Amino acid sequence: MKKIFLVLFFFPLFIFGQELNATVTVNVDQLPSQYKEKLNGFAQTVQEYLNGNHYAVEGWEGDKIDCSFNIFFLTGSGDVNYTAQAVITSTRPIYNSQKSSLMLNIMDDKWSFSYEQGQSMNFDLNTFDGLKSFLDFYALVIIGVDADSYDPFGGSPYFSKAIELSVLGASSTKSKGWFVQSSAYNRRVYVNDLMDSKLQQFRKDFFNYHYNGLDLLFSGPKFKPIGQKNMAKLIIDLYNNKMINPTRNVVLNVFFNAKAGEIAENLADYPDKSIFNKLIKINPSNSAKYLKAVEKEN
Repeated sequence: MKKIFLVLFFFPLFIFGQELNATVTVNVDQLPSQYKEKLNGFAQTVQEYLNGNHYAVEGWEGDKIDCSFNIFFLTGSGDVNYTAQAVITSTRPIYNSQKSSLMLNIMDDKWSFSYEQGQSMNFDLNTFDGLKSFLDFYALVIIGVDADSYDPFGGSPYFSKAIELSVLGASSTKSKGWFVQSSAYNRRVYVNDLMDSKLQQFRKDFFNYHYNGLDLLFSGPKFKPIGQKNMAKLIIDLYNNKMINPTRNVVLNVFFNAKAGEIAENLADYPDKSIFNKLIKINPSNSAKYLKAVEKEN
Protein backbone atom coordinates (compact mmCIF):
# COMPACT_ATOMS: atom_id res chain seq x y z
CA MET A 1 0.00 0.00 0.00
CA LYS A 2 1.53 3.30 -1.02
CA LYS A 3 1.79 6.19 1.40
CA ILE A 4 2.11 9.95 1.34
CA PHE A 5 4.20 11.21 4.28
CA LEU A 6 3.30 14.50 5.95
CA VAL A 7 4.84 15.50 9.27
CA LEU A 8 4.15 12.38 11.41
CA PHE A 9 1.01 11.16 9.66
CA PHE A 10 0.58 8.65 6.86
CA PHE A 11 -2.29 8.57 4.41
CA PRO A 12 -3.02 5.61 2.11
CA LEU A 13 -3.17 6.23 -1.61
CA PHE A 14 -6.14 4.13 -2.69
CA ILE A 15 -5.73 1.93 -5.73
CA PHE A 16 -8.46 -0.49 -6.70
CA GLY A 17 -7.59 -3.78 -8.30
CA GLN A 18 -6.75 -7.39 -7.67
CA GLU A 19 -4.95 -7.94 -4.41
CA LEU A 20 -2.18 -10.47 -4.97
CA ASN A 21 0.98 -10.67 -6.98
CA ALA A 22 1.60 -14.34 -6.27
CA THR A 23 4.44 -16.53 -7.48
CA VAL A 24 3.86 -20.29 -7.34
CA THR A 25 6.51 -22.99 -7.49
CA VAL A 26 6.00 -26.73 -7.34
CA ASN A 27 8.27 -29.60 -6.31
CA VAL A 28 7.15 -33.08 -7.38
CA ASP A 29 10.40 -34.95 -6.72
CA GLN A 30 8.76 -37.33 -4.21
CA LEU A 31 6.01 -38.44 -6.59
CA PRO A 32 6.05 -41.38 -9.03
CA SER A 33 6.43 -40.38 -12.67
CA GLN A 34 2.75 -40.91 -13.53
CA TYR A 35 1.73 -38.24 -11.04
CA LYS A 36 4.42 -35.85 -12.16
CA GLU A 37 2.95 -35.88 -15.64
CA LYS A 38 -0.55 -35.20 -14.31
CA LEU A 39 0.75 -32.09 -12.57
CA ASN A 40 2.18 -30.42 -15.65
CA GLY A 41 0.82 -26.89 -15.63
CA PHE A 42 -0.35 -27.08 -12.01
CA ALA A 43 1.84 -24.19 -10.83
CA GLN A 44 0.61 -21.92 -13.62
CA THR A 45 -3.02 -22.84 -12.93
CA VAL A 46 -2.69 -22.04 -9.23
CA GLN A 47 -0.81 -18.81 -9.90
CA GLU A 48 -3.45 -17.60 -12.32
CA TYR A 49 -6.16 -18.50 -9.83
CA LEU A 50 -4.57 -16.52 -6.99
CA ASN A 51 -3.78 -13.51 -9.13
CA GLY A 52 -7.03 -13.48 -11.05
CA ASN A 53 -9.57 -13.36 -8.23
CA HIS A 54 -10.87 -10.52 -6.07
CA TYR A 55 -10.98 -11.19 -2.33
CA ALA A 56 -11.68 -7.68 -1.05
CA VAL A 57 -15.27 -6.95 -0.09
CA GLU A 58 -15.32 -3.38 -1.39
CA GLY A 59 -12.35 -3.25 -3.73
CA TRP A 60 -8.71 -3.35 -2.78
CA GLU A 61 -7.19 -0.21 -1.30
CA GLY A 62 -3.55 -0.66 -2.12
CA ASP A 63 -0.88 -2.08 -4.36
CA LYS A 64 -0.74 -5.77 -5.11
CA ILE A 65 0.83 -7.80 -2.34
CA ASP A 66 3.95 -9.75 -3.29
CA CYS A 67 3.62 -13.31 -2.03
CA SER A 68 4.78 -16.81 -2.83
CA PHE A 69 3.39 -20.32 -2.54
CA ASN A 70 6.10 -22.98 -2.64
CA ILE A 71 4.31 -26.31 -2.90
CA PHE A 72 5.99 -29.64 -2.16
CA PHE A 73 3.98 -32.70 -3.18
CA LEU A 74 4.31 -35.61 -0.76
CA THR A 75 2.01 -38.38 -2.03
CA GLY A 76 -0.37 -39.18 -4.85
CA SER A 77 -3.13 -41.81 -4.93
CA GLY A 78 -6.13 -42.78 -7.02
CA ASP A 79 -4.97 -40.67 -9.96
CA VAL A 80 -6.36 -37.39 -8.55
CA ASN A 81 -5.68 -37.35 -4.79
CA TYR A 82 -2.63 -35.63 -3.33
CA THR A 83 -1.04 -34.59 -0.08
CA ALA A 84 1.36 -31.69 0.02
CA GLN A 85 3.00 -29.12 2.19
CA ALA A 86 3.30 -25.47 1.31
CA VAL A 87 5.51 -22.61 2.41
CA ILE A 88 3.57 -19.37 2.16
CA THR A 89 5.34 -16.01 2.38
CA SER A 90 4.31 -12.42 1.82
CA THR A 91 6.06 -9.08 2.01
CA ARG A 92 5.15 -5.44 2.45
CA PRO A 93 7.14 -2.42 1.24
CA ILE A 94 8.78 -0.25 3.89
CA TYR A 95 7.96 3.41 3.37
CA ASN A 96 10.69 5.64 1.97
CA SER A 97 13.11 2.79 1.33
CA GLN A 98 13.92 0.09 -1.18
CA LYS A 99 13.43 -2.55 1.50
CA SER A 100 10.48 -4.79 2.18
CA SER A 101 9.23 -6.40 5.36
CA LEU A 102 8.55 -10.13 5.60
CA MET A 103 4.98 -10.38 6.85
CA LEU A 104 4.33 -14.11 6.74
CA ASN A 105 6.51 -17.18 6.56
CA ILE A 106 4.27 -20.17 7.22
CA MET A 107 4.98 -23.83 6.56
CA ASP A 108 1.72 -25.79 6.38
CA ASP A 109 2.29 -29.54 6.12
CA LYS A 110 -1.30 -30.74 6.41
CA TRP A 111 -2.86 -30.26 3.00
CA SER A 112 -4.87 -32.86 1.11
CA PHE A 113 -6.85 -32.23 -2.05
CA SER A 114 -7.99 -33.61 -5.38
CA TYR A 115 -6.77 -32.26 -8.70
CA GLU A 116 -7.36 -33.36 -12.26
CA GLN A 117 -5.31 -31.82 -15.02
CA GLY A 118 -7.34 -29.19 -16.86
CA GLN A 119 -10.08 -28.98 -14.23
CA SER A 120 -11.97 -25.71 -13.88
CA MET A 121 -11.02 -23.42 -11.00
CA ASN A 122 -14.19 -21.44 -10.37
CA PHE A 123 -13.96 -18.91 -7.56
CA ASP A 124 -16.46 -19.52 -4.76
CA LEU A 125 -15.69 -18.70 -1.14
CA ASN A 126 -18.94 -20.27 0.08
CA THR A 127 -18.23 -23.80 -1.13
CA PHE A 128 -15.40 -25.92 0.21
CA ASP A 129 -12.87 -27.52 -2.11
CA GLY A 130 -9.65 -29.08 -0.83
CA LEU A 131 -7.48 -27.27 -3.37
CA LYS A 132 -9.18 -23.94 -3.90
CA SER A 133 -10.22 -23.36 -0.29
CA PHE A 134 -6.62 -23.81 0.89
CA LEU A 135 -5.51 -21.18 -1.62
CA ASP A 136 -8.41 -18.91 -0.70
CA PHE A 137 -7.67 -19.29 3.01
CA TYR A 138 -4.09 -18.13 2.61
CA ALA A 139 -5.03 -15.38 0.18
CA LEU A 140 -7.39 -14.04 2.85
CA VAL A 141 -4.72 -14.38 5.55
CA ILE A 142 -2.12 -12.61 3.41
CA ILE A 143 -4.49 -9.73 2.68
CA GLY A 144 -5.68 -9.57 6.28
CA VAL A 145 -2.19 -9.38 7.74
CA ASP A 146 -1.22 -6.72 5.21
CA ALA A 147 -4.37 -4.73 5.98
CA ASP A 148 -3.71 -4.92 9.73
CA SER A 149 -0.35 -3.21 9.16
CA TYR A 150 -2.03 -0.16 7.60
CA ASP A 151 -5.21 0.10 9.62
CA PRO A 152 -5.94 -1.18 13.16
CA PHE A 153 -8.06 -4.32 12.76
CA GLY A 154 -8.26 -3.73 9.02
CA GLY A 155 -7.76 -7.44 8.46
CA SER A 156 -10.78 -8.57 10.49
CA PRO A 157 -13.16 -9.11 7.51
CA TYR A 158 -10.56 -11.35 5.86
CA PHE A 159 -9.81 -13.32 9.02
CA SER A 160 -13.53 -13.82 9.62
CA LYS A 161 -13.95 -15.24 6.13
CA ALA A 162 -10.91 -17.47 6.65
CA ILE A 163 -12.55 -18.83 9.80
CA GLU A 164 -15.70 -19.63 7.79
CA LEU A 165 -13.59 -21.57 5.28
CA SER A 166 -11.87 -23.50 8.04
CA VAL A 167 -15.22 -24.48 9.56
CA LEU A 168 -16.35 -25.81 6.17
CA GLY A 169 -13.06 -27.66 5.80
CA ALA A 170 -13.30 -29.30 9.21
CA SER A 171 -16.56 -31.01 8.22
CA SER A 172 -15.34 -32.08 4.77
CA THR A 173 -13.72 -35.29 3.56
CA LYS A 174 -10.46 -33.32 3.26
CA SER A 175 -10.49 -32.21 6.90
CA LYS A 176 -6.77 -32.64 7.53
CA GLY A 177 -5.42 -29.35 8.84
CA TRP A 178 -8.81 -27.65 9.08
CA PHE A 179 -9.97 -28.76 12.51
CA VAL A 180 -8.52 -27.39 15.74
CA GLN A 181 -5.42 -29.28 16.74
CA SER A 182 -2.70 -28.62 19.30
CA SER A 183 0.55 -28.09 17.41
CA ALA A 184 3.19 -25.46 16.72
CA TYR A 185 1.08 -24.33 13.77
CA ASN A 186 -2.57 -24.97 12.97
CA ARG A 187 -4.38 -22.87 10.38
CA ARG A 188 -7.74 -22.98 12.19
CA VAL A 189 -6.18 -21.96 15.52
CA TYR A 190 -4.20 -19.21 13.80
CA VAL A 191 -7.22 -17.33 12.45
CA ASN A 192 -9.31 -18.05 15.55
CA ASP A 193 -6.64 -16.51 17.76
CA LEU A 194 -6.27 -13.47 15.52
CA MET A 195 -9.88 -12.65 16.31
CA ASP A 196 -9.60 -13.51 20.01
CA SER A 197 -9.92 -10.65 22.50
CA LYS A 198 -6.69 -11.71 24.20
CA LEU A 199 -4.72 -10.66 21.13
CA GLN A 200 -6.45 -7.39 20.35
CA GLN A 201 -3.68 -5.35 21.98
CA PHE A 202 -1.15 -7.29 19.91
CA ARG A 203 -3.02 -6.40 16.74
CA LYS A 204 -3.05 -2.72 17.71
CA ASP A 205 0.67 -2.93 18.37
CA PHE A 206 1.15 -4.82 15.09
CA PHE A 207 -0.30 -1.84 13.25
CA ASN A 208 1.81 0.59 15.27
CA TYR A 209 4.94 -1.52 14.74
CA HIS A 210 4.61 -1.16 10.98
CA TYR A 211 2.77 2.09 10.31
CA ASN A 212 4.33 4.29 12.99
CA GLY A 213 7.41 2.19 13.59
CA LEU A 214 9.04 0.44 10.68
CA ASP A 215 7.79 3.01 8.18
CA LEU A 216 9.49 5.82 10.12
CA LEU A 217 12.95 4.28 10.30
CA PHE A 218 14.00 5.49 6.87
CA SER A 219 12.25 8.87 6.94
CA GLY A 220 15.17 10.80 8.38
CA PRO A 221 17.34 10.69 11.55
CA LYS A 222 14.84 12.59 13.70
CA PHE A 223 12.14 10.01 13.00
CA LYS A 224 14.18 6.89 13.74
CA PRO A 225 13.90 7.08 17.58
CA ILE A 226 10.12 7.43 17.26
CA GLY A 227 9.97 4.46 14.92
CA GLN A 228 12.10 2.29 17.18
CA LYS A 229 10.03 3.22 20.23
CA ASN A 230 6.83 2.19 18.46
CA MET A 231 8.39 -1.10 17.38
CA ALA A 232 9.61 -1.75 20.92
CA LYS A 233 6.13 -1.13 22.34
CA LEU A 234 4.88 -4.34 20.77
CA ILE A 235 7.58 -6.31 22.57
CA ILE A 236 6.99 -4.57 25.91
CA ASP A 237 3.24 -5.13 25.74
CA LEU A 238 3.73 -8.83 24.94
CA TYR A 239 6.16 -9.16 27.82
CA ASN A 240 3.65 -7.59 30.21
CA ASN A 241 0.63 -9.51 28.91
CA LYS A 242 -0.16 -12.22 31.46
CA MET A 243 -3.21 -13.47 29.54
CA ILE A 244 -1.19 -15.32 26.90
CA ASN A 245 1.86 -17.54 26.73
CA PRO A 246 3.93 -16.06 23.89
CA THR A 247 6.00 -19.21 23.40
CA ARG A 248 2.91 -21.36 22.78
CA ASN A 249 0.65 -18.97 20.92
CA VAL A 250 0.31 -19.82 17.22
CA VAL A 251 -0.18 -16.20 16.12
CA LEU A 252 2.94 -15.07 17.96
CA ASN A 253 4.95 -18.02 16.66
CA VAL A 254 4.01 -16.99 13.13
CA PHE A 255 4.84 -13.36 13.88
CA PHE A 256 8.30 -14.03 15.26
CA ASN A 257 9.05 -16.59 12.56
CA ALA A 258 8.75 -13.74 10.08
CA LYS A 259 9.97 -10.84 12.20
CA ALA A 260 12.80 -11.99 14.48
CA GLY A 261 15.58 -11.00 12.09
CA GLU A 262 13.95 -7.68 11.28
CA ILE A 263 13.51 -6.84 14.96
CA ALA A 264 17.09 -7.75 15.80
CA GLU A 265 18.45 -5.65 12.93
CA ASN A 266 16.37 -2.55 13.51
CA LEU A 267 16.53 -2.46 17.31
CA ALA A 268 20.23 -3.33 17.61
CA ASP A 269 21.07 0.28 18.48
CA TYR A 270 17.95 0.90 20.55
CA PRO A 271 19.07 2.74 23.71
CA ASP A 272 17.20 0.48 26.15
CA LYS A 273 19.02 -2.84 25.85
CA SER A 274 16.56 -4.52 28.22
CA ILE A 275 14.32 -4.90 25.19
CA PHE A 276 16.46 -7.86 24.15
CA ASN A 277 16.07 -9.53 27.55
CA LYS A 278 12.33 -9.27 27.06
CA LEU A 279 12.61 -10.66 23.53
CA ILE A 280 14.61 -13.66 24.73
CA LYS A 281 11.99 -14.30 27.38
CA ILE A 282 8.98 -14.18 25.07
CA ASN A 283 10.68 -15.65 21.99
CA PRO A 284 13.48 -17.96 23.17
CA SER A 285 13.64 -19.88 19.88
CA ASN A 286 15.27 -16.84 18.27
CA SER A 287 17.58 -15.99 21.18
CA ALA A 288 20.68 -16.40 19.02
CA LYS A 289 19.55 -13.61 16.69
CA TYR A 290 18.85 -11.25 19.58
CA LEU A 291 22.14 -12.00 21.34
CA LYS A 292 24.05 -11.50 18.10
CA ALA A 293 22.41 -8.10 17.64
CA VAL A 294 23.46 -7.01 21.13
CA GLU A 295 27.02 -8.27 20.68
CA LYS A 296 27.33 -6.57 17.30
CA GLU A 297 26.23 -3.24 18.70
CA ASN A 298 28.61 -3.54 21.64
